[in-house]
Amino acid sequence: MSYRKETIRTGISFGSALAMVISWSVNKSVLWAIIHGIFSWLYVVYYLIRY
Repeated sequence: MSYRKETIRTGISFGSALAMVISWSVNKSVLWAIIHGIFSWLYVVYYLIRY
């Protein structure tokens, strides 16, 4: 169980970081990067569909 929780936590962290990097490269705004970091994988999927 511990391994699974750590994997999920790592995936969430990576998704947040990826969303913030994508957001920063598109918008150049710290506020939008934070907001997109909160939504993490949802924003990453949205970005992949839209662009």
